[in-house]
Amino acid sequence: MTELRHRGAKDTDPTLQPSEDKGSDSELKVEKDGASDGESKVDTVPKVPVCADDTPVVLNKALSGLSSRWRNWWVRGILTLAMISFFFIIIYLGPMVLMMIVLCVQIKCFQEIITIGYNVYHSYHLPWFRTLSWYFLLCVNYFFYGETVTDYFFTLVQREEPLRILSKYHRFISFALYLTGFCMFVLSLVKKHYRLQFYMFGWTHVTLLIVVTQSHLIIHNLFEGMIWFIVPISCVICNDIMAYMFGFFFGRTPLIKLSPKKTWEGFIGGLFSTIVFGIMLSYVMAGWRYFVCPVEFNNDSNSFQVDCEPSELFQLQDYILPAMLQSFTGWTTVRLYPFQIHSIALSSFASIMGPFGGFFASGFKRAFKIKDFANTIPGHGGIMDRFDCQYLMATFVNVYIASFIRGPHPSRVILQLLALRIDQQLHIFNSLKAHLTEKGLLPVLEEAAA
Repeated sequence: MTELRHRGAKDTDPTLQPSEDKGSDSELKVEKDGASDGESKVDTVPKVPVCADDTPVVLNKALSGLSSRWRNWWVRGILTLAMISFFFIIIYLGPMVLMMIVLCVQIKCFQEIITIGYNVYHSYHLPWFRTLSWYFLLCVNYFFYGETVTDYFFTLVQREEPLRILSKYHRFISFALYLTGFCMFVLSLVKKHYRLQFYMFGWTHVTLLIVVTQSHLIIHNLFEGMIWFIVPISCVICNDIMAYMFGFFFGRTPLIKLSPKKTWEGFIGGLFSTIVFGIMLSYVMAGWRYFVCPVEFNNDSNSFQVDCEPSELFQLQDYILPAMLQSFTGWTTVRLYPFQIHSIALSSFASIMGPFGGFFASGFKRAFKIKDFANTIPGHGGIMDRFDCQYLMATFVNVYIASFIRGPHPSRVILQLLALRIDQQLHIFNSLKAHLTEKGLLPVLEEAAA
């Protein structure tokens, strides 16, 4: 609308017609609503402060004699080993610690993206921008984690009166909290910065969509069994490492302009390496109940438990090889866990589609002329630089489980039935009894019980 008003003014008064090469600043001088030049600067992206190199002094001294290429290679390698070691430690500490780490990573990624927005537009002194951003993060986390607690801790919630009340009115409370933030944003609007404030409002909500929603899906994957958490994340890590290694030593052909250092050699090498790694890792983990059993809350001990009878997905089965592979390997059958076949789909997605999360992040950083989201990890950038592919992977795994793996959950259905009134429970009991009798199953069950 602003642009149409400008054109109308220029058509009626030729003296107001500037050349198109002079940009939007000249047009904004004739704007009738009194918008300041500050709003016209939205399309001109200010420079974001460059993060200083915070590589440990010990590493800088030890690698001072190497070229920048090999120095970066060693820094990335050493810090990668440190992060993998930390990953093993948190897996050992159990699912609760994993959930807390996911929450911490989510908050750090949100902070890095919001900080970029603040650094770009801080000169405009937008009122309440950072306060509202963190408030919306709190609201969205309250909604998602409240849904998770109600779903997976149903018995505990029903046992405690305050939790039962919060659970019953959870969505209304969540909406009221969000509505409060929405009203605060409207009240913070300043005439000179309308357009910019709505830009930042959209910035915050897109960040919440990308970061908080995906981290919530990661936690849901974790409740299906730690293997659904560890294998996808490990595949992304493996692909990242192997693509870097193949690209570093053999890379010659550029892959995409958004990331000039990415090569076809690294992409293809990472693909095959990740598929092999996924099959091997799945074979090792599928034999342990600690990894394959769903994470459930034990009401007696008030703690998480990962003990169950493994499903068919995690039991070894014989598979007949295709004729071509039989002639090549000399084997007619192979003994695999069915999950290993699913791991091929997970590994392929991590290698083919996962990097597009990195390309998206690269495009975002190029738009604001920055190298990394932050300098949290020397040689790697910020936390968001390491998790840009993980969030896309989390969505795929959640959709994959819902589409091909997950079936009805009897224990959850029983918990929901126990929360009903007595007359409702009796109605369901009689309906189920009549259904089983009609199917001819109830007499058999009664004889077995006798």
